[in-house]
Amino acid sequence: MDTVTWLILVFSWIGIVDTVYLIYHFITKTPVACPFFPPEWCRTVQQAPQSRTFGIPNPILGFCMYVALLVLMYLFAPAIWAYWAVRAIITIGFLFSMYFTYVQGFVLKAFCTWCVISAINFVVMFVASFYLIR
Repeated sequence: MDTVTWLILVFSWIGIVDTVYLIYHFITKTPVACPFFPPEWCRTVQQAPQSRTFGIPNPILGFCMYVALLVLMYLFAPAIWAYWAVRAIITIGFLFSMYFTYVQGFVLKAFCTWCVISAINFVVMFVASFYLIR
């Protein structure tokens, strides 16, 4: 397994753990832990109108993206089209992450640890995805 494939797999798994944690707290209506930032910042981000896209909570959309990446990487990695699909999903996730990071910093003026982790995941995978030239 090459380094790029390994990076995308590892960061997809990290993203799944991250989004499952957020989904659990969304369902139970309990606050998330907010290491590195004040707890009220995570609450602000969780309850912001931008925490949903087309009415769907962002953690659920993120979970679907991470699972799709894992499925494509594990099952279809040898196929040429799979790399195109992987790159497309990662690019969409990267663009959404950059938008949500902007919203956190300049609109909400509050950051959520778990959203920052997801943004870092997509930045790493976005950069790595351009080394998947086969």
